[in-house]
Amino acid sequence: MADLGHGGAGPDVPRESAAAVRRRTRLRRMGVDTLIYGFLLVFAFITLFPFMWMLITSFKLPGDVFRIPPSFRPSMLWTDTPFGNYTEVLFRFDFLRYAGNSLFVATIAATGQLVTCSLAGFAFARMHFFLKNVLFALLIFTLLIPIEITIIPEFLLMVRLGWLDTYLPLIVPSLMVGAFGTFLLTEYFKTVPASLEEAATIDGATPFQIYRHIFLPLATPALASLFVIAFITNWNELLRPVLYISDRNLRTLPLGLTALQGQYESSWTLLMAGSIISILPMILVYLAAQKYIIRGFISSGLK
Repeated sequence: MADLGHGGAGPDVPRESAAAVRRRTRLRRMGVDTLIYGFLLVFAFITLFPFMWMLITSFKLPGDVFRIPPSFRPSMLWTDTPFGNYTEVLFRFDFLRYAGNSLFVATIAATGQLVTCSLAGFAFARMHFFLKNVLFALLIFTLLIPIEITIIPEFLLMVRLGWLDTYLPLIVPSLMVGAFGTFLLTEYFKTVPASLEEAATIDGATPFQIYRHIFLPLATPALASLFVIAFITNWNELLRPVLYISDRNLRTLPLGLTALQGQYESSWTLLMAGSIISILPMILVYLAAQKYIIRGFISSGLK
């Protein structure tokens, strides 16, 4: 007769110890992390490979560019002039002047966007006026219009104003049409607590004083984000300089790069050296404001 004390249960199954469970969980987590980091490393290599190849090519002799099989050896580093391509681009092709021109245009245009977009963003976010939502929707709609559609009437306007061979056609359109920057700062200003604005109003502050002394200091992350985006956009601008700049002394860096490309052949080693020179300022500006960019986008609700 079966022993009722065991309730009819079979033999005891040995339970897995807590340490073994933790060990198996840790190994599973390590395997998942290994796969994730492996994928990220492969993706990073694919992303950075063109830049690595460009950097290596900028230190090659012209005859080594099309060698088969391709060589990853920067042959000029073992010569008497390891930076020969860079010195030739900077001084013979006047890239030092072009870089200064691009720096001037990009800095003025980006700084101007901070002023105009912050004023417009404050108005759309905190002020009430007739057709505000309609105007804001029309402004955002302009983001869908490519520059190729508006460039012809813009060119005719610049001719009428006599602005050809000046930097005004490169700077003024960027100042006056800041739809993305206005949207970014509008969303950021909406996150500022209304109690701060109400307290300032009770103290007798005007709307401009509220904007200047309360909203601008709080918007540093968003302003830094907008500056970097506007700076990179204007630094890389090519269409407007091609249309409006014919004076060699006024050329910007992207326009100078086109001089290294001929109809039938190109100086690839010099072109790669010029490209490295052209992207270094953008990398430095981004690294300087990286933490503000991330904080600005998160705080603006652009997740």
